[in-house]
Amino acid sequence: MTAIKATAAQIKTAAQIKLLPSPDGLVEESPFYIPMTGPSARPRRTLKHDDTFVVLDSHGDIGASAGGPDGLFNTDTRYLARLEMVLNDMQPLLLGSNLRNDNSGLTVDLTNPDIYDGNRIVFRKDTIHIVRTVFLWRGTAYQRIGIQNHGEETASFDLSLLFDNDFADLFEVRGERRARRGVGTGELSDLSTVVLSYVGLDDVVRTSRLHFEPRPTRLSVNSAIYHLDLPAQQTTAIFLTVSCNKPATETPAPFYRSLLAHRREMRRAWSGATNIETSNNIFNEVVCQSMADLNILMTQTPHGRYPYAGIPWYSTTFGRDGLITALQMLWIDPGIARGVLNRLAAFQAQVVDPSADAEPGKILHEMRGGEMAALHEVPFERYYGSVDSTPLFVLLAGLYVERTGDESILERLWPAIEAALGWIDGPGDPDGDGFVEYRRASEQGLANQGWKDSFDAIFHADGTLAEGDIALAEVQGYVFAAKRSAARCASALGLTDRARELERAAERLASRFEEAFWLPDLRTYALALDGKKQPCKVRTSNAGQLLFTGMVREERARMVAADLMRSQLFTGWGIRTVAAGEARYNPMSYHNGSIWPHDNALIALGLARYGLKHSVEQVFKGLFDAATYMDLRRLPELFCGFRREPRRGPTLYPVACSPQAWASATPFTLLEAALGLEFDAARNEIRLRNPRLPAFLNEIILRGLHLGESSVDLRLRRHDEDVSLEVLRTRGHIQVSIVLTR
Repeated sequence: MTAIKATAAQIKTAAQIKLLPSPDGLVEESPFYIPMTGPSARPRRTLKHDDTFVVLDSHGDIGASAGGPDGLFNTDTRYLARLEMVLNDMQPLLLGSNLRNDNSGLTVDLTNPDIYDGNRIVFRKDTIHIVRTVFLWRGTAYQRIGIQNHGEETASFDLSLLFDNDFADLFEVRGERRARRGVGTGELSDLSTVVLSYVGLDDVVRTSRLHFEPRPTRLSVNSAIYHLDLPAQQTTAIFLTVSCNKPATETPAPFYRSLLAHRREMRRAWSGATNIETSNNIFNEVVCQSMADLNILMTQTPHGRYPYAGIPWYSTTFGRDGLITALQMLWIDPGIARGVLNRLAAFQAQVVDPSADAEPGKILHEMRGGEMAALHEVPFERYYGSVDSTPLFVLLAGLYVERTGDESILERLWPAIEAALGWIDGPGDPDGDGFVEYRRASEQGLANQGWKDSFDAIFHADGTLAEGDIALAEVQGYVFAAKRSAARCASALGLTDRARELERAAERLASRFEEAFWLPDLRTYALALDGKKQPCKVRTSNAGQLLFTGMVREERARMVAADLMRSQLFTGWGIRTVAAGEARYNPMSYHNGSIWPHDNALIALGLARYGLKHSVEQVFKGLFDAATYMDLRRLPELFCGFRREPRRGPTLYPVACSPQAWASATPFTLLEAALGLEFDAARNEIRLRNPRLPAFLNEIILRGLHLGESSVDLRLRRHDEDVSLEVLRTRGHIQVSIVLTR
């Protein structure tokens, strides 16, 4: 193989390849809005391994049908924009398309249509069976095309693979328009290999290396054509690898060896997690799909495993998403939290940088590795415009230590925790009123910096958008819970005075919050305070997340819960983000009336905290019923907030990420809320506080529920509103108890 040197001079002399056009720009009010321009002609499937993911259609093609953000992507750059297989220039017929249960690969079964030579049928449909097997492994997409002739005579035909690339930045794929782009080229490295290259405006050379085995009959920079004369009942196979930024000297491992290694790695990744079995086969499918989705979203980083937020738009490190996902999975696999905390501590802001909304002590919102981020065409290379990541970091650190008893990580992270607390009490509270607020430092940053970060998500009762330094309700709750959690950590480290100081600060915050945010007429809490300290008197799910933090008083918590379960917010499928009837309510919007599974999961934890298990059961059942209608039994990032109707499923949101990490973690959080799981590492005790199973679950078995070095297998059975507990097996010294406080 002739080596390709990654120099601009060589690329300029190579044959030019066609660059695919960029999409149009976005609406002015929301610079990072994700457009939906039309329906997908074929269903899409996604695969991911570490920093590489691929979006294909049901045929196993890329870019061959309308709609969908197709492509092979690595670190926020598209490395293949088109890969289409045709038989004698005709599309094959789809027989079936299936992801493996563990998401490790896609298998597509195809057959030939009737193929003509003039007016004469050369051979009839359903003669050739084609199986495409696709998986990702270490920055390379592998594909095997198995071909079998089921006819009675030799079949002669051309199988063509048509390919192209644009090396588009992910934000271009999302819809950002660029004034200038780099230069793309293509060349034949040898008779079996094509190298597509791109010199970006950041002077970085990116390459896609396509290798075909066996050698094609004809090969060009945009196509590989195999002329096949396949005898009756015989089989053959074609192998293709597409490597992202691999040097010419690094040859991908053979297909089958890589496939086995990939599957072994995926099995090992969850070997220490709790196994869940239930009496409901459909719920078992939901749980298995959620675990498989979380498995592919987990990315091995230098700091440990990290759950990337979602595919296709958010397959990277997000602070808020990683923290909440780790919190949701803390009971089942605390190792996720360890990786999240280590990584976010490593990237904690050290200096003031207005272009990145960075201030010392802040925790990362998002990081990107593409060309546009490197050139600061988007602010997300390392971006800190998130008001809630910092308190969530402190909260997760404390909860992780309580869950595991791992004080070694606490000692290592304490400087980062103190820096985060310093930001909360300093730059995070610019007017010194005791509330954490946000305002973007530059016009390029996100206008809203809570989890509802759409430009129109924070508004007053008349629909007017909130302006100035905005204090979100749930963020104050996060700060309250973070300070109480940090106080317990300080006590564990022997910092008694610091612990008392943090406890007092939390109490003061709770008192101020009640005075400023409570809306007696609505019997709930304001969505936010604007820059003039005027409350946004809007009924939203944000108030429900306050229950999760434990900041609100018992009687008001019950008022909030009752409001959440009324028809204006609870649809039968879940709790809306904004109540029906509010000024900007729209059940088809991103944040103003849709249903977000993770939002409901945190609310369910809050309902459980206040002993409202009947409401937990309603939320649990609604989301479970929704999942039964979803493709693959997979809860998406969000879905529309229309009212549940008899004999109709939920309405999907067109550009929702699927899978999305915190949505995938939701079934586990709902189980935690229903069972009332609590872990006391100091006493080596697991408690189930007021456990209650929804009507669709008669029995649950938890195997390998770990606490420290010990573990236990449990069986729980439903008896109307009561639950019985049976300890099946213990390893080490561990106690399990049911606590009834109702």
